[in-house]
Amino acid sequence: MLNIDCPWCGKRHETEFHYGGEAHIARPENPEALSDEDWADFLFMRKNTKGLFQERWCHSNGCRRWFNVLRNTISHEIVAIYKMGETPPEISSKAGKSL
Repeated sequence: MLNIDCPWCGKRHETEFHYGGEAHIARPENPEALSDEDWADFLFMRKNTKGLFQERWCHSNGCRRWFNVLRNTISHEIVAIYKMGETPPEISSKAGKSL
């Protein structure tokens, strides 16, 4: 089981959180101009990274705020946690595969 360090509430058990998928996905600027294929690509196509992966998490049973987690999908090690809107931290090569 994971212990996730909420930026606002501190370390809590993973059962208090909700996984939100891949982080840093930008909404299309002109959604009305997108084709059905482009919409499908935006909505459903995500990376399936083996190694370091940027994810969104919500502290649903706590402060209910969203934040980003940089996690190794092989070992489940949480390498970094940062607030929404912040730049992902620089990670050394010792932390696993680079992004």
